[in-house]
Amino acid sequence: MNKNKNFSVRKVIEKNNVAGYVFALPFIIGFSAFIVVPMAMSLYFSFCDYNILSPEKWVGLKNYDGLFQDPKFWNSLKVTLKYAVFAVPLKLLFSLLVALLLLRATRLTPIYRAAYYLPSIMGASVAVSVLWKQLFTGDGLINQLLGAEISWLGNTKTAIWVLILLSVWQFGSSMLIFLGVLKQIPQELYEAAEVDGAGPLFRFFRITLPLLTSTIFFNLVMQSINGLLVFAQGQIITAGKPMGSTEFYVLYMYQQAFEFNKAGYASALGWVMVLLIALFTVFLFATKKFWVYEGGY
Repeated sequence: MNKNKNFSVRKVIEKNNVAGYVFALPFIIGFSAFIVVPMAMSLYFSFCDYNILSPEKWVGLKNYDGLFQDPKFWNSLKVTLKYAVFAVPLKLLFSLLVALLLLRATRLTPIYRAAYYLPSIMGASVAVSVLWKQLFTGDGLINQLLGAEISWLGNTKTAIWVLILLSVWQFGSSMLIFLGVLKQIPQELYEAAEVDGAGPLFRFFRITLPLLTSTIFFNLVMQSINGLLVFAQGQIITAGKPMGSTEFYVLYMYQQAFEFNKAGYASALGWVMVLLIALFTVFLFATKKFWVYEGGY
């Protein structure tokens, strides 16, 4: 009896495993075909002289050696780091402020949340980038409102800030994550602090902020990676101009691959960025224990 029961249970488990593999198969195939295989090919091509149109030729570390002697590589890395250093904190700060404002429920709150999230959906699109470019042209809306004739996109000091503002405007996803966590904080903690005479600032810095540190950490990691991989805005709005002041790393990699037909060199650029992102992520996780609160409510 027990033998038959164990056999039937094992048969059901095996049947469920087969069903699970069948449902997972499309993802496994897609992940392998579009992620794993291209990454392996790019790693191989990074050691080759390859221009897409002709067979690759193995050159060893020549691409990597030339990369570190390339002044445009260093410029693109500097521009990208500057963008990420300013865009990511400003975006997180703005998204947290908006989440705090939307925490109070009203009849129009769902509409406000959808409206604030809309730029995040559309922000990376070609249409919005073109619109953003038009806003900051010489006769654009921004200059008309200011009553000035500032060359926002033609000045090496202001062009990068136009793109940073676009990134900050795309705060919707981070805002919704903050808002979801804020709603989970027990109100009893605030009520107890208020009874003890704690003011709004004290409650924010001693209750809200510590309980948000894990969410801040998550958003910081994700937005930093996105910031280091910025491409569309620099390509569509400024094309890396003026004088390379908005020539982001991924934009430079794209130019090497598709404009100068140096796919091998571009692959080397890509793997250097993968290494930089990995090192930065490891650094963030190493510092996590010093400022992220992981206790319960």
